[in-house]
Amino acid sequence: MKKGFFITLEGGDGCGKSTQCKMLLDFLKQNNINFIMTREPGGSEAAEEIRNIILSGNKEKWDSISETLLFSAARRSHLVDKIWPAIEQGKWVISDRFADSTMAYQGYGRGDGLLTKNDIETLYKLVAGDFKPDLTIILDMEPKEALQRVAQRGAKDRMEGMDLSFHYNLRNAFLDIAKKEPTRCAVINANQDPVNVHNDIIKVIQERLLKC
Repeated sequence: MKKGFFITLEGGDGCGKSTQCKMLLDFLKQNNINFIMTREPGGSEAAEEIRNIILSGNKEKWDSISETLLFSAARRSHLVDKIWPAIEQGKWVISDRFADSTMAYQGYGRGDGLLTKNDIETLYKLVAGDFKPDLTIILDMEPKEALQRVAQRGAKDRMEGMDLSFHYNLRNAFLDIAKKEPTRCAVINANQDPVNVHNDIIKVIQERLLKC
């Protein structure tokens, strides 16, 4: 059986990942592609429990080391219990966030000096080995506009409540990640109408995966 693809959607808070995941779901259904939709932190029973611990409470509740260890524990459960079995069964796995978010948020965004990018990479390798997404879609948006969307939604989680400079660090982080791994990552302008963003995503998927 041919293995499935693993696609991740990344970007700062309010960039429209949830909307694009739903639109991508419809595309996969229309094309009779067997898939599962998941998210991080979370995705498996144990990882969802860790998600509740990470995202609730005061924004200063955890430092970058504590957050990264929690995310890594959740990711290991997510991979072992959900992602890897689905891929082996030939399913496409679409995840709203994955390891690039850990690098961006804890490696670049927090900037508390407790954790280096090499530390995060080493921990990821322990959790996932050489496994990486087949395609990572990075939705890029001006942070001020993105945070206006977040404000319209109402209650914020710990990460969304960080100050504006943190969110600019995130944007730069995701762009830097894409620059370092251009064959895996594709940056999409998320300031467009959601339909245009979706069309750009589908174009990338068709060019990079469906022509394989």
